[in-house]
Amino acid sequence: MPPRLPLTPLFTPCRLRLPLSQLRTNTTLGTSAHGSVINIQQIPAPGAGHIRVLLLNRPEARNALSRQLLESLSKHINAVSAEQGKGPTRALVVASNVDAAFCAGADLKERTGFTREETETFLSNLRQTFASLAALQIPTISAISSVALGGGLELALCTNLRVFSSSAMVGLPETRLAIIPGAGGTYRLPGLIGMNRALDMILTGRRVSGPEAYFMGLCNRLVEVTPEEAAQSGAAREKVLQQSIKLALDICEGGPIALRQALQAVRGFEGGESVENEAYLGVVETEDRFEALKAFAEKRKPYFKGR
Repeated sequence: MPPRLPLTPLFTPCRLRLPLSQLRTNTTLGTSAHGSVINIQQIPAPGAGHIRVLLLNRPEARNALSRQLLESLSKHINAVSAEQGKGPTRALVVASNVDAAFCAGADLKERTGFTREETETFLSNLRQTFASLAALQIPTISAISSVALGGGLELALCTNLRVFSSSAMVGLPETRLAIIPGAGGTYRLPGLIGMNRALDMILTGRRVSGPEAYFMGLCNRLVEVTPEEAAQSGAAREKVLQQSIKLALDICEGGPIALRQALQAVRGFEGGESVENEAYLGVVETEDRFEALKAFAEKRKPYFKGR
């Protein structure tokens, strides 16, 4: 076990430009016993467009990945993907509307009744949905304040960045169920934390705390949650969501084209210099770049138009 991390310096309280209670909210695409399986919030982004927040909402099953939830998630991701990074959605945050879990993984109760063909179809749809999320041309963030296990952690691995609470617990317990991670865990996790640490998590199936996850490089921000906040309904979840939205707002201060090209360049890091050079050519002659130079000379904040 690594030494305990000092949590206080890792989190600075933030204030959103809009209180969460005033955010535009939609509840569409699928229903559960408690309403929509995914709730939507939209926060105005700097300059133009919005940050879209997807709140997983299956409290009766701790947001387990059922066919219904997967279908709804796929529709939302495909809608953002269709914008090709040039639409109103500037960033995407995937979070939970449930205190008990970000996502508890596969819906084992539902899976028990699957035929082999149904299992293969579900896995194919799951992998395609996760691949589509990982390939989005806008910044993506997962907000995890509680439990993310199996497919729930694999979902979070598909986003560019992850924000955990100090009370979060994550893991890939599949080997304890006589299977292996089947939705990207075996290759996305080593890409983040290295093969040695990934093998430790996958072979043991153990749960990793928020502080250890930060130590390993599995999350990008760690939000301290006190015992009093952990005991208060919704407090930890909202605190992590606010930090995730703050991170998205900070990112969206950058030029939309530059962010898109940066994602392309980093994803192609194995190609090295040639990939970066190609991506750079996509930003050097844009209106946004000239606006940034002009704003610097005039000592003012640039106004980016995504052109």
